[in-house]
Amino acid sequence: MAHRFLSSANRFSARFAFIFTVSLSCTYLCYSIIFCRSTIMTNHGYEGKRCPPSKNAGGKKLLGKLDNCASLEVKSALHESADQRGSSDLRDQDKAPASLGTHWADTKLRNMSVAQKYGNKKLPNALIVGVKKGGTRAVLEFIRIHPDVRALGTEPHFFDRNYDRGLDWYRGLMPRTLDSQITLEKTPSYFVTREAPRRISSMSHETKLIVVVRNPVTRAISDYTQTLSKKPDIPTFDELAFKNRSLGIVDTSWNAIRIGMYILHLENWLQYFRLSQIHFVSGERLITDPAGEMGRVQDFLGLKRIITDKHFYFNRTKGFPCLKKPESSSQPRCLGKSKGRTHVQIDREVIEQLQEFYRPFNIKFFETVGQDFKWD
Repeated sequence: MAHRFLSSANRFSARFAFIFTVSLSCTYLCYSIIFCRSTIMTNHGYEGKRCPPSKNAGGKKLLGKLDNCASLEVKSALHESADQRGSSDLRDQDKAPASLGTHWADTKLRNMSVAQKYGNKKLPNALIVGVKKGGTRAVLEFIRIHPDVRALGTEPHFFDRNYDRGLDWYRGLMPRTLDSQITLEKTPSYFVTREAPRRISSMSHETKLIVVVRNPVTRAISDYTQTLSKKPDIPTFDELAFKNRSLGIVDTSWNAIRIGMYILHLENWLQYFRLSQIHFVSGERLITDPAGEMGRVQDFLGLKRIITDKHFYFNRTKGFPCLKKPESSSQPRCLGKSKGRTHVQIDREVIEQLQEFYRPFNIKFFETVGQDFKWD
């Protein structure tokens, strides 16, 4: 009897030991799996998170969903590539003021990063169509710091020189954008290209157009100064501007003169676009009050006024405003060396003759657009 009792106790102990060992092994195995998975997720960071974008999500909703997924990548995207930034020069000749806070720069970088990863290449919603030497590069560089704007840095010249390449080629040049962002490009020669308004209208009747205008006499001198820097053997400004200076007969076939006859070009645009679709930026006020001019540009594009006085300082060496640097950058942002050249000195009598020539064109232009740019 005692022997049978001991045998039964031994069998119970063996079973208990077996069950305990199996339980302990399972617990260890589960712990190992969980710990290993946690370690892999930690090491892989962003790569371990999958956030597929919803095709039906609006831009702002999509941006909110993707913030967590993109945050680690954004920190590495401190600057766009040289091609995307265009020809602007980051060097500055004056001591720049204190840098901006990081909020606006972080928002811009976050939107840029998310757009590059999840956005689509779209035809532009808006175009800076002119005018040459009016301040178009400044407007482009200023507006592109807005987090809801994605702009092509180079001039594609699609609607004047490359139209035969087709819209698919043109679309392929554009930066990727979210639904909530505006796609923008700049080519100043569009304004004086006769076929451009019809071609742009064929792309979209609702395209918004920005025209940067400047005193046509000053613009012509600036245009000539730029050409002279490339071709030092060209005739003098007086020789090119007049057919007969003593009689005051201006040579309107010279492109530098013809561009400034703004009303003639505008009449062509008004055959295809409503005046309300065209916003005129004052090249002079862009220098004296960049925040005010850019505020009106933002209003025209339907954007929140994010670009304000705090983004600018006046560079006395260059003679125009520059963008203050964000804390993520070591340099302020000024336009390139080709901007701010000292103009060729022109006789006062020549300037007065040209002002007299342009006066009737200016008056009609002011009346048509409903604002006086005070060029007299």
